[in-house]
Amino acid sequence: MKSAIVINPFEMKEYRCQGLRRVKTDKQDAITIPNYRIDHWYRLKDYEAEESVYAELKLLGRQYRHYMRMRVESVLELTHLLDYTMPGIKTLLKGWNETNGKDKLGDFAEEYWHYDNITKKSEEQFIIGSYLKWAKKKEYHQSQDKAVKIYELAKEGIPTVSSDTPSTKMLVQEVVRVLREVDNTLMSILTQMQALAKGLPEYPVVRAMGGVEDVLAPKLIAEIGDVRKFHSGKALVAHAGIDAPPYQSGQFMGTERKISKRGSSSLRKIGYEVMRCLKTHKKPEDAAVYRFILKKEKEGKSKRAAKIAGLNKFLRIYYARVMEVHQS
Repeated sequence: MKSAIVINPFEMKEYRCQGLRRVKTDKQDAITIPNYRIDHWYRLKDYEAEESVYAELKLLGRQYRHYMRMRVESVLELTHLLDYTMPGIKTLLKGWNETNGKDKLGDFAEEYWHYDNITKKSEEQFIIGSYLKWAKKKEYHQSQDKAVKIYELAKEGIPTVSSDTPSTKMLVQEVVRVLREVDNTLMSILTQMQALAKGLPEYPVVRAMGGVEDVLAPKLIAEIGDVRKFHSGKALVAHAGIDAPPYQSGQFMGTERKISKRGSSSLRKIGYEVMRCLKTHKKPEDAAVYRFILKKEKEGKSKRAAKIAGLNKFLRIYYARVMEVHQS
């Protein structure tokens, strides 16, 4: 029966570049790859495909990140246009809510698109007859204080593009339309990820961990995959690229080591978001991780470095708890 072995491309590149002359040809590759197997036969393992659920989650996760990059570009373009038509409005209105898929800034820009559409009304007409009705229709909080601040900002603001320009309304509303399409795609992917993740045996355990919310749970599972492919919690930490490789030479032992970043940058980002949520909400379920972050901060670590240290501990706990589920 034929078998396959999967090697990290960077590791193979490092092996190929060991000599003084860094030759890169198809003929040389045909020699290098078999030589690698001969030199490292004792630690190579046959590749085993992940279960279909984990593979599908991983694919969905990659597509989610792709569309999120598109969303970031669309938001930057919308912000750029609003600087011309409604400067400062972004400071008053929240953007996309990943939990429910609503985007107040986009909805507001689509409706008003220029300060002239606000200032041509009296303050009372805008607040009572326009903004509050719009907020009710879109199912946002109907705040008169927010409406007053928007009206004052519109009165003081100086748009650099006239509302009489034919293309102004079209450009703003088109970028909002594109943004809404991307948001709908993101919500569809996230919904599918949540449905798949909830069918996995480890989902209740992962969801119960501090800082892991409904949105982050499927992302975390999708990025880590089946933990049984890791031989230890330390291997999972290395997969995230937050391990600090030892550095020792003679009697010198390096202690202030930075994380390797030789791993999944996506897992690091998701894990950092989990730590941020844990620190914000202070959930008692993972008090050990929360206390560990506080301990590192008291030792003089920056808040970011303390969260990374907390993520290291979190991933080890994640590995132990999920492995316990699979072994039971």
